[in-house]
Amino acid sequence: MNSIVKIKENRDFRLAYRKGRSYVSPYIVVYINKNRCGKIRLGITAGKKIGNAVCRNRAKRVITAAFRAAAENISSGYDFVIVARTRILTVKSTVVLRSLEKILDSAGLVCTVDENNEKTTD
Repeated sequence: MNSIVKIKENRDFRLAYRKGRSYVSPYIVVYINKNRCGKIRLGITAGKKIGNAVCRNRAKRVITAAFRAAAENISSGYDFVIVARTRILTVKSTVVLRSLEKILDSAGLVCTVDENNEKTTD
């Protein structure tokens, strides 16, 4: 399993917004940018439009759970900044996982494991 490093610096978020490609679903917006460290890095944001702190933290937990489930099939070396949308409050992490998998498939970042346990990108 790939290790996931959290993005905490504002400059890393801004770089993903400026240089990364964006993919939209009803529940999240994902910005994907290639990084140089060779690891998967994840940043999650939930603005005040989502609701109070309890709602924002729930949205972050749902996104984190969905991303951890999808991380086994993601190619290394990318930054992911995920922005929560207001509709995320009404769904569970499995729905967000399906949406995230569609986004990753359209971005071409899903890799498969062959018989030698080596990951290959489709």
